[in-house]
Amino acid sequence: QVQVVESGGGLVQAGGSLSLSCAASGSIFRIVAMGWYRQAPGKQRELVASVNAGGAYNYADSVKGRFTISRDNVNNAVYLQMNSLKPEDTAVYYCNAYLYTSRDRWNEYWGQGTQVTVSS
Repeated sequence: QVQVVESGGGLVQAGGSLSLSCAASGSIFRIVAMGWYRQAPGKQRELVASVNAGGAYNYADSVKGRFTISRDNVNNAVYLQMNSLKPEDTAVYYCNAYLYTSRDRWNEYWGQGTQVTVSS
């Protein structure tokens, strides 16, 4: 069993900061990539930021320069530092892990989501 758990959401005023944490645990053979997605009411889930095992980073255009993703390989964890938050950042944020549970079996796993609300 693989579990992905997020924490760190909350309420913050526009211009403020929040930090999100995510850790994957269980039968993990190799992590390919981990990242953060978000979904606002009435909208599709979208990529916010990701990092792969080789250390390559990817960010949505809307968060470049404001958000920073980092990884902790020892703990199979990723973090998202969110600065200069805007009301349009309000969404449920989901952690995603793309990983192998064996040499020939892989899947994507999702956390339960954590609410981020930015007031104007």
